[in-house]
Amino acid sequence: MIGNFIADHIRGNNYKEFSKEIQQGIFLHREIDTFTDAHEVVRKSKRRLHPRYRHYSGVIIDIFYDYFLAKNWNDYSEIPLEIYTKSIYQLFNEIKEELPVKSQNFIKYMIEYDILFNYNNKAGIAKVLNGMNTRTKGISQMNLAIEDLEVLENELQEDFTAFFQDLIAFTNIKLKEIKAI
Repeated sequence: MIGNFIADHIRGNNYKEFSKEIQQGIFLHREIDTFTDAHEVVRKSKRRLHPRYRHYSGVIIDIFYDYFLAKNWNDYSEIPLEIYTKSIYQLFNEIKEELPVKSQNFIKYMIEYDILFNYNNKAGIAKVLNGMNTRTKGISQMNLAIEDLEVLENELQEDFTAFFQDLIAFTNIKLKEIKAI
């Protein structure tokens, strides 16, 4: 879990300073990114948004898919979302000093705004989109994407559900391969 979380903050082979388990999480995250980017359902979701957001459509779809996962959490986990997110925050707080600075900064932000839990509602998604828009100095217009979620929610929910089933199967296979290395 830790390796998966910090993977975006680890470039190239800088993963070697971490334990084997964290390295496995980094590898898994990279495999999931590759699988996701190539998946036809994800591409279809991106095309729904592309004319308005261009290359930012992928980031927006990632956020929307996080929303659908959190919103439908009980379909995928026996642990309630609130309990799960609090346990994640506790774990990250305990080990944050060992993580890259970018990860430490994101953990602080994530906990302060309860990002993981608030992905389950549109107000939480709107805050994330507004923050992302600010980070791009308004170029991305991601703040407008909440309107697209309102209009396309059913179609995007169907896309997510189809994709996520494939992702679960893919992840189970890749996790076994990575652990065997």
